Amino acid sequence: MSRHVVIVGAGPAGLAALEHALRAGARVTVLDQAESPGGQYHRMPLGADATRRQGFDRRLLAHPRCQWWPGSTVWAFDRVESRLHLLRGQSDGGGRRRLTLVPDALVLATGAHDRTLPFPGWELPGVYTAGAAQALAKGERVAIGERVLVAGAGPFLLPVAESLLRVGAEVVAVLEANPFATVRKGWSSRPWRLAAHVGKAGELARYAATLARHRVPYRPGRAVIEARGTDRVREVVTAKVRADWSIVPGTERTHEVDAVCVGHGFVPQPELAVAAGCVLDGGFVRVDRTQQTTVDGVFAAGEITGIGGAITAAAEGAVAGCAAAGAEPAPALIRARDRARAFAERLATAHPIGSAWRGWLREETIVCRCEETTYGELTRAAGDPACPGSHALKLGTRAGLGPCQGRMCGPTVSELCGGTERHHRPVVQPIRLGELAARTEGEPE
Repeated sequence: MSRHVVIVGAGPAGLAALEHALRAGARVTVLDQAESPGGQYHRMPLGADATRRQGFDRRLLAHPRCQWWPGSTVWAFDRVESRLHLLRGQSDGGGRRRLTLVPDALVLATGAHDRTLPFPGWELPGVYTAGAAQALAKGERVAIGERVLVAGAGPFLLPVAESLLRVGAEVVAVLEANPFATVRKGWSSRPWRLAAHVGKAGELARYAATLARHRVPYRPGRAVIEARGTDRVREVVTAKVRADWSIVPGTERTHEVDAVCVGHGFVPQPELAVAAGCVLDGGFVRVDRTQQTTVDGVFAAGEITGIGGAITAAAEGAVAGCAAAGAEPAPALIRARDRARAFAERLATAHPIGSAWRGWLREETIVCRCEETTYGELTRAAGDPACPGSHALKLGTRAGLGPCQGRMCGPTVSELCGGTERHHRPVVQPIRLGELAARTEGEPE
């Protein structure tokens, strides 16, 4: 009998895992919180290539050995029984069905979300993450503002700017916090290896042409250090920053805007992996040659194993799906995965997070927006010998205990306070008390 593989996440990694698990003869159930597959990367893509990609996804999901469960939230994992607990239905609606699955193998492709470093005024309406700005532009054809500044670190800023231009926004500038020397060093190291990624060079050229056509300046070595306004953001202050992201005094400049989108890369969403007992390395899920985690039968692919973009995620997903189905991944799949990972490492080298960004903060700067915990409160609590450890820090400041459960502020709080712990949460996704108390379908009354 064929193995039953459950894949959590239908982005590039999850879809690649599905394709190769089906090729290996497995029965596959694909779970995703969204109503359509593709994740953020394939959210309403533009052009004929995207249309073909959507058709390909639909054929995969309609395969007779595939069950596609959109609107599914996995909220817990029972390690003893290897049982997934999930809810099916709209997350903001009532009457969600409570179900369980016990797969033969599990592929975690839960992805990542934006990382945004705090700065004075970042909690103002009109300040968006780069991912949110792109999601609105691509998915809803909505611009976050008429006059927008795009800032942060990493090449993701470029497609975000392009998406905003497509929906009619004026992009004031694109600011890359890393100086040109840092970016050039990362990308120019061992240039012969870039030959395997000519497609990425074409993408970069297209973005550059789009910015030039719209006369949008691209300025490396500059960052947003403050947003100002009362009811919403009205202006932002930018400054030149050094390689470590410390501010160069006297280089501050003010821009009038009605929106700003800021992104400093991405952070993984490993909550379900932690619940399954998987070991993390530097916040990412540790995997072996076949993408298996430290837990037998649990595989991981995509951004939760290392931030590398859609191509790397798909390459890892292909290996994970094949292995989860009980087949040996072909050498070509392994080579493609390794090449993609090398590109991801180059990406991290070219666009690092400078260690001196905390110099942007003030005593009253909010770090945890859910609980309105300030930088001053956090640093005082971290230095209090009577309350050692991350658990005491959370209880003392409430940082990370709000509705987002640390998904937004967690990495920042950990970095500011010198901690790296990721605790197992029995409930890994928000769930209503009534849903928690409800009977699971199939269980006796």
